[in-house]
Amino acid sequence: MTTLSGKTLFITGASRGIGLAIGLRAARDGANVVIAAKSAVPNPKLPGTIHTAAEAVEAAGGKALPIKLDIRDADAVAQAMHQAAQQFGGIDILVNNASAIWLAGVEDTPIKRFDLMQQVNARGSFVCAQAALPYLRKAANPHILTLAPPPSLDPKWWAPHTGYTLAKMGMSLVTLGLAAELGSQGIAVNALWPRTVIATAALAMLGDAAQPERCRTPEIVADAAHAVLCRPATGCNGHFFIDEEVLRDEGMDDFDGYAVQPGQPLMPDLFLDS
Repeated sequence: MTTLSGKTLFITGASRGIGLAIGLRAARDGANVVIAAKSAVPNPKLPGTIHTAAEAVEAAGGKALPIKLDIRDADAVAQAMHQAAQQFGGIDILVNNASAIWLAGVEDTPIKRFDLMQQVNARGSFVCAQAALPYLRKAANPHILTLAPPPSLDPKWWAPHTGYTLAKMGMSLVTLGLAAELGSQGIAVNALWPRTVIATAALAMLGDAAQPERCRTPEIVADAAHAVLCRPATGCNGHFFIDEEVLRDEGMDDFDGYAVQPGQPLMPDLFLDS
């Protein structure tokens, strides 16, 4: 399969950034894109809402369903999945993209922030997968793709921000467990992570270390996600994909087009060795 035409993708956190980019790439194939995110009204600090994202998806050639959703609310997630399936006749793909971030040590991490990260990242991915299962089991080529890194116990990734690393690795471990549980049922469960830092709103969390000119655009992750989601679910399970490696497997060897500023040295993303 080389296209997502007619497929329905339920994407969390899709009002901007990587989630929106994945939705737009699918829309170019003629896919149905469920934009599930909390941003229903404009925020001066964060560009994009579920409504502007829906307009972009439809302009790109897809069909959109914007749903205001907090994935911490399990009942609301179940209702959103039902609404999506009613609208488009089912759900083929779940993309767990929504994630909360707070890059600070233990003394500088408010417990409210700690709780938010755990509830959105690992728990939210689990909740969405659970709610999507009845629909994915009926799909012809079902996928769950989570934006999470390869699992790591290397202390260098834990020392600077234990709370965030715990939350992000929680998403990775949910992927590991669900892949083992669901792979035999024909549902592909995988993770995808960028080789380099991606220029999104989350970049501001890096503070002085943020250098947009040394980043890539979200489109590289979107193209890699598209390649994974087009693969047969049977035999594509339990992988922790890296965007650049996926695209190399697809025959690409020139990534300059994804660079914010071609020629600049790129910043490797968190949780990956250089």
